[in-house]
Amino acid sequence: MERNFEEWLSTLRSSISDYKYYVDFEKVYENINDIKVELNILNSLIGSKDFDDEFRSICQKYPQTLKCIPILLAVRQYEIEVQTNYKNIKYDFMLYKYKKLSHNDIDLYLEFLKETGLKELIVNHIINNLVDYVLGIEVGLDSNGRKNRGGHLMENLLERYIQALNVEYYKEMYTKDIEKKWNIDLSLLTNAGDVTKRFDFVVKTENQIYVFETNFYKAGGSKLNETARSYKNITQEIDKIEGVTFIWVTDGYGWRSAKHNLKETFDVLNTLYNIHDLENGILRKVIL
Repeated sequence: MERNFEEWLSTLRSSISDYKYYVDFEKVYENINDIKVELNILNSLIGSKDFDDEFRSICQKYPQTLKCIPILLAVRQYEIEVQTNYKNIKYDFMLYKYKKLSHNDIDLYLEFLKETGLKELIVNHIINNLVDYVLGIEVGLDSNGRKNRGGHLMENLLERYIQALNVEYYKEMYTKDIEKKWNIDLSLLTNAGDVTKRFDFVVKTENQIYVFETNFYKAGGSKLNETARSYKNITQEIDKIEGVTFIWVTDGYGWRSAKHNLKETFDVLNTLYNIHDLENGILRKVIL
């Protein structure tokens, strides 16, 4: 049955974000719990009248509290380099694990707190609780992970539809593994083995192998044109391989700015689908 590209394009979605896309609170709470005791020890410095001496005392009694300092600046690593007018200083906030901290070591950390503004933040009672403060930082840092989570949303969505078919399937499978498992020649896709190709999903039925690519593009960009051209080439090569079908499932308003390249692939790839197609049972019709 002939499909109308413009009609198909009009069914693309603007978003596929689920509830967990915005903030992964389980991960946030886990990160907080790892340093909760140490943060509560440092809470005693809030509003301190003798911050320097109290900080030195804490470092001597509870040197493990130092590992909390980087996250107070929304930094995940434990080594921080600072370039001053005179020299480059490397602060290692896990130093306590390798040696007993000297007075000079502790004074260096104290200088770090003063120069970065953390001492002022704590002494002037601008915050009331370091656990709550770091909770806010963790939520902010986690929001930076949305791009990575977004990349997996489409894969997770497609996988649910594949699972519903109750068929043999594999996730993230390389061409060499497909060739070995089912004794099939895919050299047309790999330039006789010179190129490594991995498919997002592979479905195996009694008579056919279905290789899947999936993605979602919320916004446009040059990558979309390259993707469309690449999948057009894959389509043309796979058409020469008996027993293998290529299925591309994509979606997103980003394709509106790359519709011409997408149409070129649409015209040669009958198994180019979107979420609307999945919802209408296209995989069941094609595979089963």
